[in-house]
Amino acid sequence: MLRAVPILLALALVACGPMAARPAAAQEVRYYDLPAGGRPHDVAAAPDGTVWYTAQRSGHLGVLDPATGKVELVPLGEGSAPHGVIVGPDKAAWITDGGQNAIVRVDPATRAVRVWKLPESTGYANLNTAVFDRRGRIWFTGQTGFHGRLDPATGDMQVWASPRGRGPYGITVTPSGDVYYASLAGSHIARVDLDTGEATVIEPPTPNQGARRVWSDSEGRIWVSEWNSGQLSRFDPRDNSWKAWKLPGEGPKAYSVYVDEADKVWVTDFGANAILRFDPATERFQAFPSDKPGANVRQMLGRPGEAWGAESGVDRLVVVRYGP
Repeated sequence: MLRAVPILLALALVACGPMAARPAAAQEVRYYDLPAGGRPHDVAAAPDGTVWYTAQRSGHLGVLDPATGKVELVPLGEGSAPHGVIVGPDKAAWITDGGQNAIVRVDPATRAVRVWKLPESTGYANLNTAVFDRRGRIWFTGQTGFHGRLDPATGDMQVWASPRGRGPYGITVTPSGDVYYASLAGSHIARVDLDTGEATVIEPPTPNQGARRVWSDSEGRIWVSEWNSGQLSRFDPRDNSWKAWKLPGEGPKAYSVYVDEADKVWVTDFGANAILRFDPATERFQAFPSDKPGANVRQMLGRPGEAWGAESGVDRLVVVRYGP
């Protein structure tokens, strides 16, 4: 089932003052009910117009047709508990599967599933998120203290122990091809050497901020959602500078971050049960509260004009279709 929610009803003012969240100019907020119990975690807008999501609890890749609301479930294998899903350069779905301790590819045409297991010597990595570099290799994070790389062309997989151990979580690639990840437990971000795999820690200025996810904008600046501090922060590698903005409201919990085609920044706030859109030019937040309590949008991705999120707490996907 799918429902459109009128924008004037769906958006709410959630704070006062110069950093207030304001109702956003948009065309539509729409929700899509999913098969119950799947607990959708991450979402990716597919090249063919469908939307993929990871059904973490049931071990499937979900394929939503936004035009009809129909959902297809693709089983990923015994013990699967998928976390992240992205669109690869081959237009396939690439998944970090914590249950199988593996990187998984699903062919968009045939639904064929291919699995690359991590080396047994690594142990359980609690795989989180992945990104492709400009050489066609997929980099991934593991919360137990690992980051790694798979070359799909050769099957070569390497896994490195991350500095400071537990915590590697979100990961991103810049337009120039640099790879950064965030460490939630380690409260830092890190830049990865694409040849050696060595990760160099970069300290945010806020102690114990809980850097959860990262995303690059078109200028290669790294945006960070800080879970513990409730901040959205930005690191500029050109001069190693930082800037941070507190999310509006009481007790914000910044979970995911995504930068759209216009360099507007989307962040999800568990504290406000809302999706926020941040304009770096005006330094203003705009709020899209969910119409159900406990939505818990854990990750966002999109395509031009659409920002998609997975409401893990209520088994739905949500899209904000926005105008210029």
